[in-house]
Amino acid sequence: MALQVNRRKAPGGRVAYVDGRYLPHASAAVHVEDRGLQFADSVYEVCAVNGGLLMDEAGHLNRLERSLKELAMELPMQRPALKAVMRETLRRNRLKDGLLYLQVTRGAHRRDHMIPDVKRPSLIVTARTIDPQTYEKKRAEGIAVVTVPDIRWGRCDIKTTGLLPNVLAKTKARQSGAYEAWLVDAKGCITEGSSTNAWIVTKDNVLVTRDLASNILAGVTRAGIFAALAREGFNAVEERAFSLAEAYAAREAFISSATGGVIPVVQIDGNRIGEGSPGPSTRRIHSLYRRLALETAQP
Repeated sequence: MALQVNRRKAPGGRVAYVDGRYLPHASAAVHVEDRGLQFADSVYEVCAVNGGLLMDEAGHLNRLERSLKELAMELPMQRPALKAVMRETLRRNRLKDGLLYLQVTRGAHRRDHMIPDVKRPSLIVTARTIDPQTYEKKRAEGIAVVTVPDIRWGRCDIKTTGLLPNVLAKTKARQSGAYEAWLVDAKGCITEGSSTNAWIVTKDNVLVTRDLASNILAGVTRAGIFAALAREGFNAVEERAFSLAEAYAAREAFISSATGGVIPVVQIDGNRIGEGSPGPSTRRIHSLYRRLALETAQP
């Protein structure tokens, strides 16, 4: 009698790229001893896709290569070839608006904590559709965030897939009726969100976000916001730690990410921020960033 194996249903309906092959999403897989699976020995990037265009592509690929270098890993292929794979994945998924996900792992090796000498990186690329109105609604209404202790490791500047603390923080936020969690360090200052960068606008109309020296993730959208503001000659910006009390007292607050762009925060830990509705500075910053991102987007 044949052994019956119960398999959990995998997400289907899409096409994924795994190590040289385009496969049905539901059957795409890596080896059981892939180090990304067993040790989170892997890095990733997420690019927004708007109207079939890749947003901030160069910034994401630059950060991918930096993350790989910090972990002594190699890109599985040269950048032109990788860009071709990215576009073919978009084409096969007929993606106009959504997300493109890239992950590079150290590959499959006999399980050992020691990093293997053999170089065998694996590349995974997936894509999925997101209705643009999903985030436009959040921009129109604003979101709530809650704060949780920052319990992550000391190299959050590397975009690894070791995201369990982020997952726990995000889950707590959603269970609390909030959209995002802001992480608080031992000194009572905000570092960043569980999957976003955190910003406030002070009573004096100064834009504040955490400095990169604190080993937060150098957000690509974060960099795009700075570039857009610099182009407009706006220099009332401070990169520094800001306290939870300062966040509560802010005129405005928002989050930024490749997934959602700029989204206003109207409540933190149940405390109303400013007027309790998306403010003019946040709306302007999103508009400036969006314009620059579309101008530099790659087909």
